[in-house]
Amino acid sequence: MSDKPVNAISVFFIFLRLGLTSFGGPIAHLAYFRVEFVEQRRWFTEKAYADLVALCQFLPGPASSQVGLAIGLSKAGYAGAFAAWLGFTIPSALILILFALGLTSDNELQLSGTIQGLKIVAVAVIAQAIWGMARSLCPDNSRITLMLLIASSILLFPGVTTQIGGIVLAAIVGVLLFEPEKVQPDRTLRFNVNKSQGAIWLGLFVSLLIGLPLVASFTQDPIVTLVDSFYRSGALVFGGGHVVLPLLQSEVVPNGLVSEDTFLAGYGAAQAVPGPLFTFAAFLGAVVNQGPSGWLGGAVALLAIFLPSFLLIAGALPFWQTLKQNSTMRSALVGINAAVVGLLLATFFQPVWLSAIHGPKDMVMALTGFIALMFWKIPPWLVVFCMAAAGWLFF
Repeated sequence: MSDKPVNAISVFFIFLRLGLTSFGGPIAHLAYFRVEFVEQRRWFTEKAYADLVALCQFLPGPASSQVGLAIGLSKAGYAGAFAAWLGFTIPSALILILFALGLTSDNELQLSGTIQGLKIVAVAVIAQAIWGMARSLCPDNSRITLMLLIASSILLFPGVTTQIGGIVLAAIVGVLLFEPEKVQPDRTLRFNVNKSQGAIWLGLFVSLLIGLPLVASFTQDPIVTLVDSFYRSGALVFGGGHVVLPLLQSEVVPNGLVSEDTFLAGYGAAQAVPGPLFTFAAFLGAVVNQGPSGWLGGAVALLAIFLPSFLLIAGALPFWQTLKQNSTMRSALVGINAAVVGLLLATFFQPVWLSAIHGPKDMVMALTGFIALMFWKIPPWLVVFCMAAAGWLFF
């Protein structure tokens, strides 16, 4: 595993490339991250990466962006966390703000073929990630069975409750059935954040969650009101970007800050850009009818919706690292990691596979992309662009 020092500038440019090429939603982003940081750069072991994914599935907020924050924090401290977030987020945020500024009723681009190609490449990327993680984290029949049960439960009873409940159940099964893995210091996963700092970050998270609505109500300041709305949306959502949409809609549409038609137009645009779906907040901040709008409104909304993620990651990681040394927790993690693979497998089918594969042509493209990544070892960013071009040509 690579143990070379990495500075924040390097982290920024690595995540900037990912932010420009990571299409397909949060599960696809986790797959892109795994290829980049486990397989290619070897910054983390498979288990260390799975531990990060498991933690971020427990926390509210966008799991893929939180994993990116944790990776940046591990390699280059707080500056690295900010650099990772900025690089991964800024491409889609800029595109959506520009779309908001130029939004008219007749300027829609006909990019359905390109979007279909990007959906198909997400199938290939996620399939590769599931294959690699299953080989490492589900090496025996017991863990394969647990993975299958979790995936089946999520498919049959979809919802955030089933996802979180499945991970909790897998932790209990791990404690009851699996031997704790031996404690081997994982040099690939280090965080220069102690428990005192973690407690401060968690305290700030709670203070803002409680205090911002009070300050907004008292001052009636439009900027504080905007920050409060998007901070609460980022702090209270479990399950990723699509789940935040009802919260955002309830914050900006009923009170007339954004019209229903504009909201839906922005949501459609957000599906066609790379990076996290939470950058939809930048679009909404840029088009609000009251208070700051344009570039300022977009920047305020974007920072506000992602701030809870930073506070939670920086606050939870020191305690997570300590918990992992406990033998009971190590047994639980054996089950949790199998559940994470099951979660990826379920999400691979719905919505990724069902939204992308509709006929033989789609299947041929997906299989070609999988082989290109798995066996020909073509860089993921190049596969993305080739699939997007193929979609534009053939659909």
